[in-house]
Amino acid sequence: MSDSDDPVELLARALRQAADVVAATRPEQGALPTPCRSWDVTGLVSHLLGDLRQSLVRANGGTPDWKAPTERVTEDWEKAFRTGAEELIAAWQRAGDLSGVLDVPGMGEVPARFPVDQQIVEFAVHTWDLATATGQSTDLDETVGRTALDWGRAALRPEFRGAESEGHDFGPEIPIGTDAPVYDQLAAWAGRRPAGV
Repeated sequence: MSDSDDPVELLARALRQAADVVAATRPEQGALPTPCRSWDVTGLVSHLLGDLRQSLVRANGGTPDWKAPTERVTEDWEKAFRTGAEELIAAWQRAGDLSGVLDVPGMGEVPARFPVDQQIVEFAVHTWDLATATGQSTDLDETVGRTALDWGRAALRPEFRGAESEGHDFGPEIPIGTDAPVYDQLAAWAGRRPAGV
């Protein structure tokens, strides 16, 4: 299996690039707005750290509580993210074979790699969000971005889209050309409006 086919390696790549963007985010940027209207930069980084904790619960066979309040973290972002990312990848490596199927309440049988693919999308989109908010490059890992976009288009149900104020993670998809950079396409799919769109 090549790196581009191995979901855990793709997740590791998504986390490495997220960690690099977190590392380049300065504390004085914490109050800047982000494409996620509910969060400033500090809120978005705190959300990413919370995602790592909840994703680790899933990788260890538990059920994440996505409604649990997120602690607002104001310092040591890079260290906390890189540590959490290492723990998550180690947990998925311990989980073993992801080639079968699993039963997800409300969805039925899905590929066993479904939660890993879901996490790739989550971290890829929010890496774009954070890079955009802090003026960093959004020229990110194209393989991760394409994987996230292709999986998301196939998996996201219309009922998951709606207003952020109503608790939806994804807004209406923004029309964008197929010749646009892959991360701009991913952001538009997730309901964000890339610059110039």
